[in-house]
Amino acid sequence: MGNENTNWGQSVAGVVIKDNKVLLARHTYGNGKGMLIIPGGYVNYGETPQQALKREYMEETSIEVEPQNIIGIRFNMHDWYIVFYAEYISGEAQSDHDENSEVLWLDVKHALLRDDVPELTKKMIESATLKQCGLQYEDYNANTKHAPYSLYMASTSDLAGR
Repeated sequence: MGNENTNWGQSVAGVVIKDNKVLLARHTYGNGKGMLIIPGGYVNYGETPQQALKREYMEETSIEVEPQNIIGIRFNMHDWYIVFYAEYISGEAQSDHDENSEVLWLDVKHALLRDDVPELTKKMIESATLKQCGLQYEDYNANTKHAPYSLYMASTSDLAGR
């Protein structure tokens, strides 16, 4: 799980849908123990949220993903949690037998009806299925000492329908 390089105040997760099935992992610890959740985890220092999501997916599921739109953000005075829609790139789903006991592809509609899928995971799956949902990545080259920056914003097509 974590180490001294872990930024305990920043975490990410991702919803991956392939062939109308969502990838979920059965959590083995904490409040989510025994529940099927979207994979994710903490961001390491010196790592972008996108890099963290790619690493977490590979470590927990053996699946390579590419983060796309941000579909959810949860934050408070102590930490933040960003959820991406992520594109499946390659790999066969496998449990890490540490943070999860199984990894499986479930039909999206079936996943939304299950009692062992928590509400936050259901909300993020629903958000991922909306076609014009989410903030989209835009290239942004800030000329400061704090680069790199990532900018996510509503696209013009998202705003046109409102």
